[in-house]
Amino acid sequence: MIKPHGSDALNPLFVYDSDKHHALLEEAKNLPSIIVSSATAANAVMLGGGYFNPLTGYMNKADTLSVAENMHTASGLFWPTPVLNMLENVDAIKDAKRVALLDPNVDGNPVVAIQQIDAIEELSDDELSLVAEKVYGTTDSEHPGVAAFMAQGKFIVSGSIEVLSFSYFQTDFPDTFRTAVEIRNEIKEHGWNKIVAFQTRNPMHRAHEELCRMAMDAIEADGVLIHMLLGKLKPGDIPAPVRDAAIRKMVEVYFPPNTVMVTGYGFDMLYAGPREAVLHAVFRQNCGCTHFIIGRDHAGVGDYYGAFDAQTIFDDMPDGSLDIEIFRADHTAYSKKLNKVVMMRDVPDHTKEDFVLLSGTKVREMLGKGIAPPAEFSRPEVAKILMDYYQTL
Repeated sequence: MIKPHGSDALNPLFVYDSDKHHALLEEAKNLPSIIVSSATAANAVMLGGGYFNPLTGYMNKADTLSVAENMHTASGLFWPTPVLNMLENVDAIKDAKRVALLDPNVDGNPVVAIQQIDAIEELSDDELSLVAEKVYGTTDSEHPGVAAFMAQGKFIVSGSIEVLSFSYFQTDFPDTFRTAVEIRNEIKEHGWNKIVAFQTRNPMHRAHEELCRMAMDAIEADGVLIHMLLGKLKPGDIPAPVRDAAIRKMVEVYFPPNTVMVTGYGFDMLYAGPREAVLHAVFRQNCGCTHFIIGRDHAGVGDYYGAFDAQTIFDDMPDGSLDIEIFRADHTAYSKKLNKVVMMRDVPDHTKEDFVLLSGTKVREMLGKGIAPPAEFSRPEVAKILMDYYQTL
């Protein structure tokens, strides 16, 4: 297991001490409070769980612009995307030193964290556009990540935080949500040394399943961390509970015992392509993973990114930026010639007709009609769970 990013030990910001936790909740009753965006609340959850190690809170303007421009904070810490508390209006907190951050995603808007306010700064329209262009590669408002970023407001509130809640993730996904601390502890319990991580926001089909096996075999890994995003997605993506059920069924039936950890984390998808791929690598290093699978169009959306931009971005990073190693995957598909799933780059003699290839649209149409995709594409047990879901729409 490797060291966390930027420090020798993980520094989760969740307040586990019960007396201090209670005292902070009492303090929050007398503090100015703001209902933050879903992205800001998710950032608090990630800070609380140690995924954003070694950050201690939300970034200021100088760090935001520096990270956007060159993937380093003003002090030189390697970091790929700004971690922000952004607001449209700061009148309620402009004279405050501390503020209670309220969760927009839980009924009653409970306190998710208390923030020390170091500065309240405004981003100009040009600076907002610069951050969007650098982080997302576009300022197009049709891009879901850009739209969510631009909707949060122009003011950034920086400062350290003490996290008091893991939002809805711990209650809605008790068997799946795990902090980076918990994942590190579980890896130790397994006795694993080499661990490869697989990121997903979708159910896993045969190609994904085999990709995990290929990576495990190639690096001689002790185990694989299947790590699913549990936060907000764009419309049309499959809900987390359905993905969770489908992935667990696949692992239960088709992987040997004690070789896979199925877990999830509480973050809203950015759809930032290459920059988000690097952020995902930071998460997995903080979890203790030694390797991370990055395939075609990782964390992408639409046609905003090239097929392998999320891999080549790692070539441009200075040596030593991260300790985790990247397993670069090509598009995987079932070969009719070889009767197995292969990476397309490994079979240059194949033509398109030699593969079982189905578009996402075609698969959704089949599932919605109660038709299982071919067994070469999707395991029947997984297809059944997805068919049941699509027929409720």
